[in-house]
Amino acid sequence: MDRDSNVKQDESCDLVTPPREGQGAAMCEIVAREDFSDVTYLLEISHPMMAKAAKPGQFVIVIPHEHGERIPLTIADFDRAAGTITLVIQAVGKTTKEMQQNLKVGSELFGVVGPMGTPSHIGEAKKVICVGGGLGVAPVFPQARAFKENGAYVIGVVGFRSEPLVFWRDKFERVCDEFIICSDDGSVGMKGLVTAGIEAAIEKHGDIDEVVAIGPPIMMKACADTTRPHGIKTMVSLNPIMIDGTGMCGGCRVKVGDRMKFACVDGPDFDAHAVDFDDLMNRLHRFAEDERLAVEKWSETCRAGV
Repeated sequence: MDRDSNVKQDESCDLVTPPREGQGAAMCEIVAREDFSDVTYLLEISHPMMAKAAKPGQFVIVIPHEHGERIPLTIADFDRAAGTITLVIQAVGKTTKEMQQNLKVGSELFGVVGPMGTPSHIGEAKKVICVGGGLGVAPVFPQARAFKENGAYVIGVVGFRSEPLVFWRDKFERVCDEFIICSDDGSVGMKGLVTAGIEAAIEKHGDIDEVVAIGPPIMMKACADTTRPHGIKTMVSLNPIMIDGTGMCGGCRVKVGDRMKFACVDGPDFDAHAVDFDDLMNRLHRFAEDERLAVEKWSETCRAGV
């Protein structure tokens, strides 16, 4: 594999380093927060430079405090006029739980680096299906909006376990020509997985140019299996374990066809029909025990401080 080609960022991507003392620390200030559920929350961060540079499909590396770890988070929205970027986060690990507990409006993040990754290729598709499952609903929104702004007919398909977990319905309805909600328990929209929504859209429209799907790996794999028989181009945004986000550590390796790619610089978007999802899921569980112990230790420390 040609390593040199893997360390190049798109020329349109500006790298924004953590603010230094006395030099624009307020640029990483949290200006809004919204909690969608007991584990899912939104942080809107003031950062005019990053908001100006951000494009659909990109992500940032966040360091919550001076001694915190680096975590990759997909940019769920950006507002160039307001100078903000939006992150939608699920509190599943030590750092995301810590952020959920400690970060409020007025708090500042120690460092935010980005936008990183290759922006999504919007192209000239005339009719697309944008699919989001669970937390993946947030990062697929910028792509749906970009397709709409580019003149495409956009069909949104989102999936949640139940109605209380639904968020951003109004945002999607503003940019989608058709919008389908799927729920596991049938409490809202169509009962079933997002694949049922995809099938319904394909049955109604015989001229789908592209499907974009973002969510858990098992969901994206199911989306790929659904569109493959129809020969519809399908793109997914992958979320492997990532450390530096620049292609140097090699932690975010993913198998795509007969080649090994780095999600941080070659992606995160890839051809769903060529991705080895089984390998991706195996890699994601590689540090499961370490993550469990980290959360356990952090929880004990929190209880001791009460």
